Amino acid sequence: MKLINSLIGGFVGAIALNILHETVKQYYEKAPRIDLLGEEALEKSLDAVGIDPPEGKNLYLATLAGDVISNGLYYSAIGFGSTKNIYIKGAVAGLAAGVGALQLPEPMGLDDLPVTYSKPTKALTVSWYLFGGLVAAAVIKGLESKRKF
Repeated sequence: MKLINSLIGGFVGAIALNILHETVKQYYEKAPRIDLLGEEALEKSLDAVGIDPPEGKNLYLATLAGDVISNGLYYSAIGFGSTKNIYIKGAVAGLAAGVGALQLPEPMGLDDLPVTYSKPTKALTVSWYLFGGLVAAAVIKGLESKRKF
């Protein structure tokens, strides 16, 4: 049951992160464009193995699905072990993902501008991943608390 609770919490955190991203990018020009970074990564990855990447809306949807799956599995790790300091684990996981989103694109040969465009863009990138980690931690904690009764 712990594994299921961790997976549920991880995926809720990932979905919350994506809802936040998709909403804010429509209204704030300096919002991180994690979607653009993901699309570039998917295109380059598929090109590298000789597969034609999807285009347009299909590229966007494939990237969104990959993002939810990868972040959901990543955030699920927050639930492993004790729930004693789960909010600290959620915060550390979220901050690590956010800093990674800023630091890893360039060494990976990707354009980092969608997440490093400005100081507010950088701050929001890290904050959104932190938010996802904390949501995951809260859901996991809640599910684990109900399990004990």
